[in-house]
Amino acid sequence: MLGEILWHQQAALPWLALLQLLPLVGAAVVFALGERSTSVAAGKLFALAELVLASVVAKHVDPLQPVFQLAERIDLLGYHVAVDGISVLFLLLTALLTLLMTLYGMSRGMISPGRLFAVLLVAEAGLVGMLLTLNIAWFALFSALELWAVAYLLRRWASSRAEVLALARFVQYQGFGLALFVAGCFVLGWGHAEVTGGRWSFDLFDLSGKLPAGKFQTAAFYLLFYGLAVRTPLFPLHGWLPNMAQHGLIAVAPALMVGVKVGIYGMARFVLPLTPDAVLDWQPYVVGFAMAGVFFTAALAFLQTNLRRLLAFAVVSHTSLLVTGLFSLHSAGIQGAMLLAANFGLAVTGMWFVVGFVFRRTGTTELHELSGLFERIPFLAVAFLICGLAIVGMPGTPGFDAAHLILEASIARFGALSTVATALGNVAAAGFLLWAFQKAFLSQEKTGMHDVDRTQSMEYLVCGIAVAALLAIGFFTEPWLQLTDVASQALAARFVQ
Repeated sequence: MLGEILWHQQAALPWLALLQLLPLVGAAVVFALGERSTSVAAGKLFALAELVLASVVAKHVDPLQPVFQLAERIDLLGYHVAVDGISVLFLLLTALLTLLMTLYGMSRGMISPGRLFAVLLVAEAGLVGMLLTLNIAWFALFSALELWAVAYLLRRWASSRAEVLALARFVQYQGFGLALFVAGCFVLGWGHAEVTGGRWSFDLFDLSGKLPAGKFQTAAFYLLFYGLAVRTPLFPLHGWLPNMAQHGLIAVAPALMVGVKVGIYGMARFVLPLTPDAVLDWQPYVVGFAMAGVFFTAALAFLQTNLRRLLAFAVVSHTSLLVTGLFSLHSAGIQGAMLLAANFGLAVTGMWFVVGFVFRRTGTTELHELSGLFERIPFLAVAFLICGLAIVGMPGTPGFDAAHLILEASIARFGALSTVATALGNVAAAGFLLWAFQKAFLSQEKTGMHDVDRTQSMEYLVCGIAVAALLAIGFFTEPWLQLTDVASQALAARFVQ
């Protein structure tokens, strides 16, 4: 049952509290060091330590137990954290991506790297808090912290009017989404008070099964779902991403927002278990919009002339596939969505890193101005290709098994016709990513491309780690399937039809 926690499996140390505090301590240390060379080393060290700590937590979790583990709770503050297999998957992804972003920042020779690393660690603290908490109000608070960090990154390093406008669009969308989510939290607390005689609570265990069907569930579902759909981002609420991708701080800010698909995680952790009746009522409409979004955003991707905007529409297209799997309410679909979200996180971040390296060399990401880059930076070109193939679910990448699980669940829930249509949308995605690869890396070299710098050692390291992680998980998928299987089954069991 959801309300059962393996208290006896609590380790001798408060691992989850350490996971949340370590990035904040790191941010304080890096900020105090200022722009000295030691601040850069400290930032990377704290990011690496968080990855090691997340791995230790993963070792303490038994994925075969259908309950939350390593629970820590302070009732006075509403502090309640615990993990399951799905949480661990996203924690490891968050820690790895943050480490890669510190390395990426070094490879670009960023101005004020100390401050950059401090804000990255603050953003990581927000993400980790969202992934650990079982209190939806704390989830909203940590979300606000992470959004502030990303907005600060965009504003601090904005150097043109287009970048300022992209920031304004980002703040408008994300502020609206956060407001919707907070309103949804209020509705949940209000509903709990109605049932329990005036006692408000935002805890997942307190709220589970307590919210009456009808107006409270429907209102809470709408507010929470749309609040998370904005940040995921899901079609048609994706308008902030293309501008941020094109004009924002390349790789770092987009990776923080969409590399870790915390919007999808939030839907699985809170929306599905807390509003089950409303989820069943609105499932066909959500899936219908998601399936339409696969095609619509894929078509828009083909129309893009800027590589950064093209990747943004690729993200939106594939996010629709994630939502289709999640709202299949089938254990295979939920598991596939979680694994595919992690796969996208690695693959999309890797592609954004490559695009950042290309921009540093050429000063442009316009496809008509790029050509023949494979001759100068073959490793980066291969990394871009592997990450692109991972996104479309090629064998040997994590996306293969994950996409298979989603399509299997889609056939079981929605029939073969709609599933085939969704699969064709994924084929279209393969088309525009390969087209972009051909235009930028394989087309005949234009004047000036022969002056492009060769790949540097830090670039080998950043992209090499991303590609190695993708291939390792792709060829050895079984442990990751075991990690998420029982937790996915437990969530799907609420919707047995």
